[in-house]
Amino acid sequence: MNAIDRMIGYFSPERGYRRAQYRAATQVFAYDGAKSGRRTDGWIAAGGDANTEVGAGLAALRNRSRDLLRNNPYASKAIAELVGNTVGTGIVPQAKTGNPTLDAIIDAEWPYFAENCDPGGQLDFYGMQALIVRTTAESGDGIVRFRQRLAQDNFRVPLQLQVLEGDYLDISRTMGIATGSVVQGVQFNLFGQREAYWLYNYHPGGVYMLNPRGGILSQPVPADQVMHTYCILRPGQVRGVPWLAPVMLALRDLDDYRDAERMRKKTEACLAGIVTRPEGSGGLPIGAKSTDPKTGNTLERMYPGMIEYLKPGEDIKFNAPAAAGGYREYLMTELQGIGAGVDVPYELLSGDLSNVNYSSYRAGMLGFRNAIEAFRWLTLIPMYCRPTWRRFIDTLVLVGKLPEANYSVQWTAPKFESVDPLKDAMAELKKIRTGTLTLPEAIAQNGYDPEKQLLEIQRVNALLDEYEIILDCDPRNVNDKGVEQPTSSGEATPGESKPKPAVKASAEFSARTTRMYRS
Repeated sequence: MNAIDRMIGYFSPERGYRRAQYRAATQVFAYDGAKSGRRTDGWIAAGGDANTEVGAGLAALRNRSRDLLRNNPYASKAIAELVGNTVGTGIVPQAKTGNPTLDAIIDAEWPYFAENCDPGGQLDFYGMQALIVRTTAESGDGIVRFRQRLAQDNFRVPLQLQVLEGDYLDISRTMGIATGSVVQGVQFNLFGQREAYWLYNYHPGGVYMLNPRGGILSQPVPADQVMHTYCILRPGQVRGVPWLAPVMLALRDLDDYRDAERMRKKTEACLAGIVTRPEGSGGLPIGAKSTDPKTGNTLERMYPGMIEYLKPGEDIKFNAPAAAGGYREYLMTELQGIGAGVDVPYELLSGDLSNVNYSSYRAGMLGFRNAIEAFRWLTLIPMYCRPTWRRFIDTLVLVGKLPEANYSVQWTAPKFESVDPLKDAMAELKKIRTGTLTLPEAIAQNGYDPEKQLLEIQRVNALLDEYEIILDCDPRNVNDKGVEQPTSSGEATPGESKPKPAVKASAEFSARTTRMYRS
């Protein structure tokens, strides 16, 4: 009851009583999570917007995330699984302009760019995909700058990509300007569109080594020269947070627990013997004798297979450390919670497959794969792959290899490895036969370009027919039971193969595909 309620109750007890009743009724119908009381004491929930919450803790989260990745095996494993399953061997583009001549030009130029896009010369485009995903997961942000090269640099495609950590983006740069605002290093115009990124020339963590004068200033870089990759979790969020943020304390506590358990096991393995003798009697040492050089005390050691005889009245007792159980169960429970926090199944995080079978493992992987697909198509491809493709095309137009136009592209992601390939293949076959999955969709889901795959099948079939070779895996001649296919008259004719219509490579073919064909 607040001061106003008490005052009303003092002058009019009846009204004060009714106010108390109404207030209690209101609280009964409120959300449990919004109530104040013993169960919510100490629960401090801030009400700031996304940028206020992220800006206050990003630097600490970033540093702790990197420390965990350096020193915690489960943190390292979680990020490795996320990166490996997202990128695999690379998300590959394929030109889909509808013009075979233009497609051939673009596809011929792409490998030259992909193999030489790293200024350091260490990675290709697909290795840089993995690097940008890892940087985003570790630091919350991934920054990539386009670097156009001059003619004298002798690049066939004069374009390179420079990957930077999120530290380069000046988080302290937040201010209002005449044409908009700057929020945590990102400059916006009055319509909320990104105009520039305030970037340091050096990594702030290495500034004193690279710049002896100390101190650096961020400078604005036009937004069309920068790609900024991060997971947007709230409307208006400008910066990303490390993916380990929800489980950092759990990982650190688990580390401490494992260290304590390891030390306890060492203590259990130590054998200590206490020899008691009758009062006033001396005795010879048991086992090997030596002297501690620091204290001068006599040290007695026991060795394997030793047989020693005690004097009458002497006795020896050994320590019996208490064994603590439940280590495996506790570790499993903690890792299951940590896995849930980073969207990685317990089996992948721990490597423990002792309690799974095909069905349970496959079911457990479905949510993980859905999360990977969502990040691929809703974050990585829109924020990194597509802008790179557009800049690559613009560069080809700039050097006169392509006319200016809008060039569509198909991105093909690597497939998820099957736990039981035979079962999954039979399931795909039934879907294709029932019409719930098309053949091009099935080919794309396995990480291949459908048009290229079908053209290759056509080429191989023509070669087999030319040399009159019949394979038992060729559905034109043999069915799935191993029986030869009948001819048009209904009889099976050995060695006879019927001509099949050629596969057409057309723009309509790729236009009938699903999500994997988005440009």
